[in-house]
Amino acid sequence: MRGRRDLTKGPITRTLLIFSLPLFGANALQSLNGTVNQIWVSHTLGETAITALGNANIVMMLMLAVIFGVGMAANILIGQAVGARDLGLVKHVMGTASTFFVGLSLLVAVAGGLLAPHILDLMRTPAVSREDAIIYLRIIFACVPFMYFFMFLQMAQRGAGDSVTPFWFMGLAIVIDITLNPLLIMGIGPFPRLGIAGPATSTLIGQSVSLLIMIAWLYRRKSILILRPSELRLLWPDPGILRSLVVRGLPMGVQMLVMSGTAVIMISLVNRYGALTSAAYSISAII
Repeated sequence: MRGRRDLTKGPITRTLLIFSLPLFGANALQSLNGTVNQIWVSHTLGETAITALGNANIVMMLMLAVIFGVGMAANILIGQAVGARDLGLVKHVMGTASTFFVGLSLLVAVAGGLLAPHILDLMRTPAVSREDAIIYLRIIFACVPFMYFFMFLQMAQRGAGDSVTPFWFMGLAIVIDITLNPLLIMGIGPFPRLGIAGPATSTLIGQSVSLLIMIAWLYRRKSILILRPSELRLLWPDPGILRSLVVRGLPMGVQMLVMSGTAVIMISLVNRYGALTSAAYSISAII
């Protein structure tokens, strides 16, 4: 599998540095994407839209925290299996984890879409921004199945020793997102004018397109992470692997939930002072 390094050989410091650089790059790209989205929304839709975007994004981060722990647990199991040269176990982990993530993402997407107004009410989202926040958040929840599985596949590749391929596909998703953002907000050319729904729709398109291309790429490269038609039976969850994912992932997931939950509490307090203050807080928080 091209891009996968044998992390058990060579100088430890150099190996870790080379492996980590694409991760740092991916984090930088994600921060850049959030900043660009804020710039377009603030310049075209105003402070009420920024407030809606800030409130919805904090909920999105809370939802991503749900997957983080189990994703890291799958990453660890895959890394251990690859290190032990047990490719059969890699396939079993991928099968169980794939089913888990698809099921969890569909549950979160449906529940989030239905509960979006109530979630925003609990956060005391200013009334002038509430409708925009509901629109944005519901599209983001529709994006959750793609977002969850995209994140899971990136973690799985890193567990297999390849941090470069996930970086390129994350970059592709962000380039699509940034490019479509102003086009969909303002309705430039053949694109519809979607307003606050534009950033969420561009994220949905960017994540789904990049995910599909990544899956096709992994199949083309005959990645050890891909299940062939004869291996689809492995999608039936293995109780032992599923238990390990939950037991290992729960502490990490709780830690992320606590951090994201703190952000939810903070924005709830700030929202009491109105849309303008909340918009200022949302902009400063992303810088």
